[in-house]
Amino acid sequence: MANLKEIRTRINSVKSTRQITSAMKLVAASKLRKAQNAIIALRPYSYKIQEIMGNLSDSLGEHTENPYLRESEVNNILLVSIASNKGLCGPFNANIIKETERRVQQNFNSLYENGGVHLLTLGKKLTEYFGKRDYHLTGNHDEIFDDLTFENSTAIAKELMQVFKEKQYDKIYLVYNKFINAATQQVKFEQFLPLEPLQEETSNTEMQTDYIFEPSKNEIVEELIPKTLKIHFYQALLDSNAAEHGARMTAMHQATDNATELINDLQLKYNKARQESITNQIIEVVSGAKALEG
Repeated sequence: MANLKEIRTRINSVKSTRQITSAMKLVAASKLRKAQNAIIALRPYSYKIQEIMGNLSDSLGEHTENPYLRESEVNNILLVSIASNKGLCGPFNANIIKETERRVQQNFNSLYENGGVHLLTLGKKLTEYFGKRDYHLTGNHDEIFDDLTFENSTAIAKELMQVFKEKQYDKIYLVYNKFINAATQQVKFEQFLPLEPLQEETSNTEMQTDYIFEPSKNEIVEELIPKTLKIHFYQALLDSNAAEHGARMTAMHQATDNATELINDLQLKYNKARQESITNQIIEVVSGAKALEG
């Protein structure tokens, strides 16, 4: 019966899909463990260096002329959007696209109309999306996720620091997914340059420390600022990387569950159709037997 054959074919097809999504889930889970360990190991160091940097910069006040602390009239900004080279990770890439577009429309609409908003994308999905639309793309670094190391991250951070230092942009922002856990990512929009002072909630009196400076305070700040920026950028990349694998694992887990549910429904449909076919065959045999008797 054609109907039964079609159902069997579809069941086999869904089973094959389930095998693929199940395998992808296991691969994503393996990559997630490594990525999660990397971001968890970096966070304490990153928070501490930002705390020290905040205390030092607060004590310096306006006495430093460091170019990375420069505040000026905002005419040109750069949005660095970070996502993924691959899909099949739920709303991971879409959330960054939506947040980038929302920020452009709500925060920088007048600058955008005057050509003052530029985009740097990290992730092929972003490059493909924004490249087909009316956005000023300055370039991309999609290759970073092929080999995500501190050295490769630092090269991009230095590039951002250089264009800011040369006053090509007045502000640089990062848009990325922060890793919370395997099932949860939080979209972050952060100012990368100029370096912002430490927030009040993390700059309370209990954290203030009376340091002995050797060499001078200014020299230490000049040395710490580039390191702080490099660590900040690397942390954003690690957060996004861990969030991507978490999102993909969750998406593949849901896809596997959906495939299992669909297989069960199709199997029930197949059994009903088979039972109906057998019943019809029995009726035909009985009818034929009665016709012969008559």
